[in-house]
Amino acid sequence: MEKLFLIDGNHLVHRSFYAIRPLFTKSGEQTNAIFGFFSIILNLIEKEHPKYLAVTFDEKAPTFRHEEHAEYKAKRVKAPDELYEQIPKIKTVLSAFDIPFYSKEGFEADDLLGTFARQANEQDIQTYIITGDHDALQLVDDDKTFVVFPHKGYREPIIFNEEKVYEKFGVTPKQMIDYKGICGDASDNLKGVQGIGPKGAQRLLQKYGTVEGVYQHLDEIKGKEKEKLVADEYAAHQCKQLATIITDVPVELEIEECHLHKFDFEKLSETLDKFELFSIKNRVKRIVEPKDPPQKKTEKPETEQMAMF
Repeated sequence: MEKLFLIDGNHLVHRSFYAIRPLFTKSGEQTNAIFGFFSIILNLIEKEHPKYLAVTFDEKAPTFRHEEHAEYKAKRVKAPDELYEQIPKIKTVLSAFDIPFYSKEGFEADDLLGTFARQANEQDIQTYIITGDHDALQLVDDDKTFVVFPHKGYREPIIFNEEKVYEKFGVTPKQMIDYKGICGDASDNLKGVQGIGPKGAQRLLQKYGTVEGVYQHLDEIKGKEKEKLVADEYAAHQCKQLATIITDVPVELEIEECHLHKFDFEKLSETLDKFELFSIKNRVKRIVEPKDPPQKKTEKPETEQMAMF
């Protein structure tokens, strides 16, 4: 099967920004997130040689989850402006690479990842979702969709199939929303069932299958555990609902737009020079012209940061 690589753009931006010390152009523009983002992109291209590649981003506007639960993600600390200022610049460089990027008001990037994965699968295309968000694990479907954590800048990626998800969490990918329904998610400000942690959630779901199954068999559950489940029944169902990735967002994946063609090196050079991403430019040149002898590693500050991934 042909492969589509879908990238969680917001995750890669945040990962890069915090992994790499601040880098600046001569005019004072900060570029560490841009540098890290495209370092990972190039690592992926060199390692996987993807035929299809696309990126999804969150929109600034609230999503339907915020409308359903006012406290959704309310406790997250806002990232510094220096991070957000680099996102439009990353999109500029993506355009120079002819790599498409998508967002949809009212939905999260995860929802686009889920929708595009489904649409690609329907075209007999395997999907690899590049992210660090455990929510995406619910989309894993052996032979169709895999989730990849870009460990060490994608030099040692961690690939989740159904077996690996179960090995790590004790539940199947389809049960990940139920797992979150019981355990909650502090990062999204969803409490789940207070006092029941991962081990308890695993045991309940291995026996009863789903959050709904757990509550249908409350008479079989005893003591404090039952009391906790009863006290937070609404929260468990709500948390599961909000954790569920939407796979029918009204947006169409144009697969040929995602075809990773040979780069227009002249156009890329102009854009990369603008942000003084000289080592990225050299790497692109080696990809475009693989017969060139390896160039001596530069001592530019940006190249010193890769070890931090």
